[in-house]
Amino acid sequence: MMMIERLDGVAKESSNGWNNAGTGHSALAELNYTPEKKDGTIDISKAIEINEAFQISRQFWAHQVTRGVLKNPRSFINSTPHMSFVWGDENVTYLKKRYEALQASPLFRGMQYSEDREQIKQWVPLMMEGRDPSQKLAATWSPLGTDVNFGELTRQYVAYLQSQSQFDLKLSSEVDGIKRNADGSWRVSYSPTQGGGSAQNVDAKFVFIGAGGSALHLLQESGIPEAKDYGAFPVGGSFLVTENPEIASRHLAKAYGKASVGSPPMSVPHLDTRVLDGKQVILFGPFATFSTKFLKQGSYFDLLASTNTHNVWPMVRVGLDEFSLVQYLIGQVLLSDDDRYAALKEYFPNAKKEDWRLWQAGQRVQIIKRDEAKGGTLKLGTEIVSSQDGSIAGLLGASPGASTAPPIMIGLMEKVFKDKVATPEWQAKLRQIVPSYGTHLNDDASKTYQEWTRTADILQLTPPPKIDLTPGPAPSTKAAPRQGKAANDMAL
Repeated sequence: MMMIERLDGVAKESSNGWNNAGTGHSALAELNYTPEKKDGTIDISKAIEINEAFQISRQFWAHQVTRGVLKNPRSFINSTPHMSFVWGDENVTYLKKRYEALQASPLFRGMQYSEDREQIKQWVPLMMEGRDPSQKLAATWSPLGTDVNFGELTRQYVAYLQSQSQFDLKLSSEVDGIKRNADGSWRVSYSPTQGGGSAQNVDAKFVFIGAGGSALHLLQESGIPEAKDYGAFPVGGSFLVTENPEIASRHLAKAYGKASVGSPPMSVPHLDTRVLDGKQVILFGPFATFSTKFLKQGSYFDLLASTNTHNVWPMVRVGLDEFSLVQYLIGQVLLSDDDRYAALKEYFPNAKKEDWRLWQAGQRVQIIKRDEAKGGTLKLGTEIVSSQDGSIAGLLGASPGASTAPPIMIGLMEKVFKDKVATPEWQAKLRQIVPSYGTHLNDDASKTYQEWTRTADILQLTPPPKIDLTPGPAPSTKAAPRQGKAANDMAL
């Protein structure tokens, strides 16, 4: 097995803890996953789907800890309550309906709802101090939330692989080409990015492209027809950061708000407790940035290089259909320091400008997919693109991204190794790694609580709260088709 990395270390791009929000996305706080339908009811199907996926991630990480692959769980995952925080009559009404709808699913039991200012102050004192006492507020609070350092996770995975004799890590090596051999295998060409040296080749029966923003370009380089259906739209992010321990120690939550009227939900600010480099910090944002780069350390020609005769029209159509997103990005690019500070004070009224600095995070690349009817659509989340014979595959897309990496990889195996996954041996192994594999925790409150408790113990997380274990009228785990724009599903 060989891993090729263009930088001089792994997890230095979007996986790096400082380059993302670190949210263990499980739909506990992200309001865009629970849209209000035309009849006034709340659709929680997407929230269930994402929470189910995160439970698989928790089970996978717990298994890796027991095997010794991952060490010191608190180095990569920490209990951090997830909150939704809103103000104004309309938003308060929505949040209450959302909370009530989510109680149908055991995955969201243990969540609390409050309009009481003193209760909310206990949860997030910094967000309440200095706030207008006449402002109508509401919040939900869940102790099941997590802060995850995906960079540390990646480094520990690779460190374990390096201890295996059959693994070879090539750092500072950039892939130049991917070509199919006559026997159906693939020839991957790569060149050193430092110190000179000549290009090298390696032949492989299976190639996985997990290159973040560069995945689309490499899939296109392979020449597989499946890659022709895709284009990409890069969006960067920046955060205001404080490392002042007196401030950081008084805010212990990830508090998500609601997008302003007319803005896409990817604009939702959140005030986040983070554990980075062994210390507690607070991030506020994100503020969108625009660059033609597909990676933070990429090339300004990335967008141009990915554009061809197959995807240019889908990209134009998405630009027209999602014009509100384009307007939002333009507005974000024009923000001043004072504008960002004013946004912060809506969540942290007593914030002092001198305590905060601006940090440029990573790049994300949203999928644009060719559509026969519309020309092109902006796609939510992540998508596995593979050749017909399953010999090469790549991962495209963004949020919820790394939070759901384990179930994404299980989906990859089910797609490209279908026959092997179907065998009793593979089925047994998958259930050993992920005890809930093949079932829906949403359908079984007792099993949900059991897995919460087991994984919390292994991962050194806060024990789960006691919940009602009686079966409820839980909705389907399959997300139903929804009206509206795909931009509404984007989250950072």
